[in-house]
Amino acid sequence: MYFKLAGPHNTQTTIELAIKTANERNINYIVVASCSGSTAKLLKDCGKNVVVVTHVNGFSEPGKMEISQKTIEELKAMGFKVFTCTHVLSGAERGISKKFGGVYPVEIMAHTLRMLGQGVKVAVEISVMALDAGLIPYGEDVIAIGGTSEGADTAVIIRPSHAASIFETKIKEIICKPYEF
Repeated sequence: MYFKLAGPHNTQTTIELAIKTANERNINYIVVASCSGSTAKLLKDCGKNVVVVTHVNGFSEPGKMEISQKTIEELKAMGFKVFTCTHVLSGAERGISKKFGGVYPVEIMAHTLRMLGQGVKVAVEISVMALDAGLIPYGEDVIAIGGTSEGADTAVIIRPSHAASIFETKIKEIICKPYEF
């Protein structure tokens, strides 16, 4: 499905399509990007193993988490795994480019994925991060949900590989994404 425009107004439909596809394809894991917890909470009672990947601590402001500890506890109480770590498609490399200028290979990879939309880049990133953390099984298709700024507007079936072998990651199917982004 293609949404006319990117944005949070697509969140509910994206979640519904992701769950429907997971059920139809017998996919047991859903990885979702969530900065505030709102998008992740829509997966409550979906019957799948849900991994919530948050923005890195200090993303918006040094030393600050965007998602509250209370929300993290609420998500864990729903049976979700909540994971926060350095973003695999920026991380230390972004620090180098900010300090010295220029663009480096991982940032080029991220910008290339954005040619398909911010949500596709996010889906790749969070699924690789979850795999590296041991929160999803290796060699298995999962559904990854990402978005553009807030909410969710993209869902993909993906078989992630570890960061050390990221080019082995396979985007199997785009379930939904924005047409204009």
